[in-house]
Amino acid sequence: MGELEVTIYAVSVDSKDLATEVRDNNKLSFPVGYGVTKADADILDSWWSEDRGGYIQPTEFLLGRGGTVLGGMYASGPVGRMGADEAIRLITRRENIRREEEGKAN
Repeated sequence: MGELEVTIYAVSVDSKDLATEVRDNNKLSFPVGYGVTKADADILDSWWSEDRGGYIQPTEFLLGRGGTVLGGMYASGPVGRMGADEAIRLITRRENIRREEEGKAN
């Protein structure tokens, strides 16, 4: 994502065909993975719902350089997802702090 220099990934329990359809219909510009299993959800410590054949509930992470988790969000339903504006604010703030610290070190 251009000026913020971030990368977005999404994953779903959907089949490859359905995930591709969702990506294309919504004109998403980032990769959408597919076929998430309960074992995958367990690795992330995500909430797994057993209804409708089983699916992972929303799980979001903001990772910094080197893979450090800067923030995470787990939900047990459709409410509580991080909005793009919130993510942008968090990333921008962290980048500003990083730049300030680099300036002090020089």
